[in-house]
Amino acid sequence: MNSKAIITSALPYANGEIHIGHVASTYLPADVTTRFLKQKGVEAYYICASDDFGTPILVQSEKEGKTPEEYVQYWNKRDFEDFEAFNIKFDFFYKTSSSENRQFVQDVFKKLERAGHIYENEIIQLYCNTDKKFLPDRYVVGTCPYCKADDQYSDLCEKCGRVPEEIENPHCSICGQTPVKKKTMHYFFKLKNFSDKISQYLEDNKNLQKDVKKYVQNWIKEGLTDWDITRDISWGIPIPTDGPSEKVFYGWFDNHLAYISSTIKFLNDNDIDGKKFWNESDIYHFIGKDIVYHHYLFLPAMRLGIGEEYKLPDYIPTRGHLTLQSKKISKSRNWYIGLKDFLAIFPADYLRFYLISINPYSQDDLNFNWDEFATKINSELIGNLGNLVNRVLGFTVKSFNSIVPGPDEFDDMDKESEKMINELVSHLDTLMTENHLDRSLKKILQFSAHFNQYFQHKEPWKNGPGTNSCIFLSVNAIRSLAIAIYPFLPESSQKIWSQLGLEGNVSAQMFDEISSITLKEGHKLGSVSPLFEKVEESVIEEQKSKLGASS
Repeated sequence: MNSKAIITSALPYANGEIHIGHVASTYLPADVTTRFLKQKGVEAYYICASDDFGTPILVQSEKEGKTPEEYVQYWNKRDFEDFEAFNIKFDFFYKTSSSENRQFVQDVFKKLERAGHIYENEIIQLYCNTDKKFLPDRYVVGTCPYCKADDQYSDLCEKCGRVPEEIENPHCSICGQTPVKKKTMHYFFKLKNFSDKISQYLEDNKNLQKDVKKYVQNWIKEGLTDWDITRDISWGIPIPTDGPSEKVFYGWFDNHLAYISSTIKFLNDNDIDGKKFWNESDIYHFIGKDIVYHHYLFLPAMRLGIGEEYKLPDYIPTRGHLTLQSKKISKSRNWYIGLKDFLAIFPADYLRFYLISINPYSQDDLNFNWDEFATKINSELIGNLGNLVNRVLGFTVKSFNSIVPGPDEFDDMDKESEKMINELVSHLDTLMTENHLDRSLKKILQFSAHFNQYFQHKEPWKNGPGTNSCIFLSVNAIRSLAIAIYPFLPESSQKIWSQLGLEGNVSAQMFDEISSITLKEGHKLGSVSPLFEKVEESVIEEQKSKLGASS
């Protein structure tokens, strides 16, 4: 493991509230991983930014009668506040419309142009005579030429994940009319020139998921097409040429460059050589499976095109989409759960626990189900983890006056439990390093379940032989749990830490401390109270009734 790391997530569009589908695949896994890396002593920074440009934002700001600047400023602030409430802990959250990113994007373009990777070409662009404008990207909907899915945007098919070369049956997303075709000059990036180099990068990088890598390699074999990187709209980063003023970079040209520009600004502002740090670090880009094309093809090609001035990603953890009650999340049909609304009802750790537990390290889609959520919280989080903490610590307070006793001679069951503590760190380390966060959480629950059974079997309330050893080991196991669950459940982790009578912040504990038995005879516990409250069926039924209801 590298001693330095930079972690990013796909940038949230600054055009609407964050919902549970957004956080499941990208922001939560990235946050958990960053917290883990910091526990491991890695100098890790989690950097993100709002994605402020592109046609969707221009469309929506026009609808609301706001300037694009006003519109994205509101959503940048609101999204950051929602992430914070969910304990997504960015080291820096910036914006693609920053002066730093504008400058960086224009500089990259000039370097690519000088290297011969950019050319200008006249193209036929769809134009709406009703709205008097060219119609790029989200202004056009139609049929995907590859998988024939209807109602897809011209810049991305959400069904098959490919970027259509030309959408079929196009119509204007504003007025619904069929557009006409007009000539316009655009800049292109020679993507197909990088087929061999991208293939080599994919082949050499053993950290990338094999299934994702395989179908990207198939795309390359089928033949890549050069990439149109300009748009005929007013909102975006201007092309640094003497060309027409209403021509800007396509959002996908500039947004992933903000990974670099935002990181460099943050590090330089903190007296760290940003460029040097980037190139010495493990680079993680967490994404959902719908933007594989952009991150596995466009992103590496652009970095290769400027001579790998900034290193390519070491990891691109890619996960599936979240459905809700087995249906596709849709804001327009009110079939979604806003993050802010969720956190007004339940603690952040409830959602963090549930989403991690159902989310494998794969492109498989996952489903949020309200009844399953209640069951997992009540039986696993509360019935297993919460029960162990409350039971052991409560008993120690009541029967031992909050003082940890010294152990007796260990019997076989004690030795087995001691071994569980000693081995927990190595089990979790492997799983966390390989990004199997769901399996790591499952291992923690198995550890907790073992100590519930151990405590039950030992029957310390009878005060027989071995009682002191049971309490001694069980309290130390809870300390292990507090450190182990920190990346997943930061609030609950700190509560356990405090109830153990330990000072400071649990986040300061190193990961390897998980398997240390450090609470000795005479240690005094803090104030003990239940960690969690049961999820009531009536509350779940109320939440289900809101789905699809007209607002």
